Amino acid sequence: MMEYEGLVIYTHPEVYEPAEDTFLLAENLDIQRKDEVLEIGTGTGLIALYTAQRTKNVVATDINEQAIKCALKNTISNKTYNVELRHGNLFEPVAGEKFDLILFNTPYLPTSEDEKLDDNLNAAFDGGMDGRDTIDQFINAVAEFLKEEGRVQLVQSSLSDNEKTLIKLKELGFDAEITAREKFFFEEIVVITGKLNKSD
Repeated sequence: MMEYEGLVIYTHPEVYEPAEDTFLLAENLDIQRKDEVLEIGTGTGLIALYTAQRTKNVVATDINEQAIKCALKNTISNKTYNVELRHGNLFEPVAGEKFDLILFNTPYLPTSEDEKLDDNLNAAFDGGMDGRDTIDQFINAVAEFLKEEGRVQLVQSSLSDNEKTLIKLKELGFDAEITAREKFFFEEIVVITGKLNKSD
């Protein structure tokens, strides 16, 4: 169990525990009171709960069933009633829906076959050989789930090529930039924020 900004967060051994990358996103959210928000990969639900205090409605998803159970426990214990939890991979649980803001603390670590974990926690960090497997899937699909002038914020690492993410987002019609960064011993964690250009 941990506390963050008045929230009491229960953790689980098979669910990604909130860490520096989680807090970097929380501290740099580009959020408005009227926003309909989607968080992918909610984990313990900390970001979803923190966001729900500041906006209208949050849908939070995770591929890890243990994460959904953990986040539900935290939603109930913090008496948060505007978070809806759904189990599934990336955008599968929100087919046909659109949001003002989409958040994702991505699995960004380059991971070889022999580094993979044999449990639910693996999905939280395993980015494939170059760290970009899930990041690229997410970026390629995100625009169709955003409202006009919608925004995306994702967390990734210098180990998984921040510049490539910025280029891909710009190619897909976003104004994108690094809006927060924190240096660690062997990498730099960043928040990349993209705003969908207004349709002509």
